[in-house]
Amino acid sequence: MLKVFVRCLTALILFASGTSAVMAKGYDIAVQSDPEDAEVYLNGNLVSPTTPAIIQIDKKTASKTMIFQCRKDGYETKSVMVAYNKKQLKANPTVYVKLKKAASEDLTQTQAQNRPSATDPTVTIAEASQRVDRHNAGTTAMEQAIIRWYFDSDPRGARIYWRIISSVPAEVKNTNETYLTTTPLEETRSFNIHGLTYDNSRDVTVEIKVSKRGYEDQVKRFNVRQALDQQEISGFFELVEKEILPEE
Repeated sequence: MLKVFVRCLTALILFASGTSAVMAKGYDIAVQSDPEDAEVYLNGNLVSPTTPAIIQIDKKTASKTMIFQCRKDGYETKSVMVAYNKKQLKANPTVYVKLKKAASEDLTQTQAQNRPSATDPTVTIAEASQRVDRHNAGTTAMEQAIIRWYFDSDPRGARIYWRIISSVPAEVKNTNETYLTTTPLEETRSFNIHGLTYDNSRDVTVEIKVSKRGYEDQVKRFNVRQALDQQEISGFFELVEKEILPEE
């Protein structure tokens, strides 16, 4: 009799254990992300090192609201809150997470152009590459920058000429002398040098020549980059009389 009781008790325990195992079995939830290879967290705990993944969830956890989170280097962390009923859980639902690039790596073209130039951090990439163009006049920072021009001489009344000397003639052409006015000259004006950019302005020079009858011509040269930075191009000419050779 005792043996029969033990056998029945053992069978009952095994049945109860089996029933408990069946009852404890959870659900499978698929997690997909775009892009893939993202870590998956469930309620703050890492449950998969990569996506896509099948996450086994116990019934107790599945019966409540769950928070899935995907993390991937270079992308913003994205969390998705889900809650399923038993019917939905039995259908093995899928959680889909769309990841967005982190702001530091998803710069718009405008933001990228506003980064400091590699050759000169004092200006942006956009400003450094802007080129003066007669067909699109007035759009570059250089054309909008007002430069003070001041030239004087002793004696006054000397004629002032200027021309462009370029070491990058493929971009900025050399020019012939152009008459400005007589000394003294003081005005504000911009550089309207076709093909000029802030990057190549260091390779461009403005030559100023002062000429007056009875005196030796004098020439001074000014670097365009320096003039742009200082917002001024100026000089004083102490004229020297020409030597008059005595007649033989």
